[in-house]
Amino acid sequence: MAGVMPGTREAAWWWVALVYQHSRRPPTPEMLLALCINIVVSVVGAGAVVRTIPAVSEMFINAGLFGRDLCKRDRTTKVPESMGMVSGSVFLIIMFLFLGVPFGQHFIHPSSPFPHAAFSEYLTSLLSICCMLFLGFADDVLTLKWRYKLVLPTLASLPLLMVYYINMGSTTVVVPKLLRQWIGLTLNIGPLYYLYMSMLAVFCTNAINIYAGINGLECGQAVVIGASVAVFNVVELGGYQSESHYFSLCIIIPFTASSLGLFYYNRYPSRAFVGDTFTYFAGMTFAVVAIIGHFSKTVLLFFLPQIFNFVYSVPQLFHFVPCPRHRLPKYNEKMDKLEPSVAEFKAKDIRQPLFVALRLLTRLGLVNLEEGLGEDGKMCRVNNLTLINLALLKLGPQHEASLTNKLLILQVVCTALAFFIRYPLADMFF
Repeated sequence: MAGVMPGTREAAWWWVALVYQHSRRPPTPEMLLALCINIVVSVVGAGAVVRTIPAVSEMFINAGLFGRDLCKRDRTTKVPESMGMVSGSVFLIIMFLFLGVPFGQHFIHPSSPFPHAAFSEYLTSLLSICCMLFLGFADDVLTLKWRYKLVLPTLASLPLLMVYYINMGSTTVVVPKLLRQWIGLTLNIGPLYYLYMSMLAVFCTNAINIYAGINGLECGQAVVIGASVAVFNVVELGGYQSESHYFSLCIIIPFTASSLGLFYYNRYPSRAFVGDTFTYFAGMTFAVVAIIGHFSKTVLLFFLPQIFNFVYSVPQLFHFVPCPRHRLPKYNEKMDKLEPSVAEFKAKDIRQPLFVALRLLTRLGLVNLEEGLGEDGKMCRVNNLTLINLALLKLGPQHEASLTNKLLILQVVCTALAFFIRYPLADMFF
């Protein structure tokens, strides 16, 4: 045995590989049965969402929760808004009804120890998601300011982070191979890990919220990401953290199913708007499953378009460039197509380094900056800095349904890239 362990680092890797090899086992029959029940109940939940939205649409409109589709010729039709409350409520009902399935066997067989740690994580996960569903609905009704949108997800994630701490959640990360000779195999970052997970909740909720503006995109991207997370959990279900991925699956499957029911009405031509209620609810759900499933870094790989959209939007989000409240594309009524929307500003209002950056991005084809406009030649115009407008800039005018489909295809392609990074590529660095 000593012959295969010449040094301390090699010995550590040998033991890690040995433990991992012997810990891979097929899911237990109880897990498989619970997941089958979860899938059946989720399908019923998706049907409930499809049936409920038309029934409550008039009620939401009468309460003043409606909008008008600005990317259509007919802008007089009232479209019910905040329909994320329907899918979110159905999701919570599914999770409450399903509660007895994974934990009920311990009442049937009292001799087996009750998993208090897993039970507390399950309940606090639902608490965090329920809080964000409520706060998202409050945002739709009250139109909260951006600073509250940054604070609220942090507060909603605190119960889950406290339970994670009490249950002795690991704060150790694996060090890349290039740095191991200086740092070691692993590094315990302590409180910084909890700060990271709290920021993950903030990012997930707001990343979906700012990548929006056309029919079906908010809901569609959530369905694709949810399906991607489910596939990842299935792949890891036989691994050394199978229990964590099992509970993550129990949450993400009902979420994806209920979101699919909402997507049926949110796709072009939209008969229901999801509102901030859904984006808050969806973002917190992704953060929750990543935390309880112990793959908080991997989940970011499924957010590649959202990460690019955030980075691309930074000049407007931090008001270095004027940022209108709605940056949705411009509707060309004659062609019935969408074009990039723009922001106009005076040249003197923008700092010179930012001008240099915008000119460079214009040469790279990522921005369309026009200078010397207006009677005095002091006005400038730039496309609104979102991935949606960038797609229109590169592809030309697009019909709304076609643009949504192409952006969702991009999301699927990025999912494939995420799996490539997570498995073949990651093995080269970790």
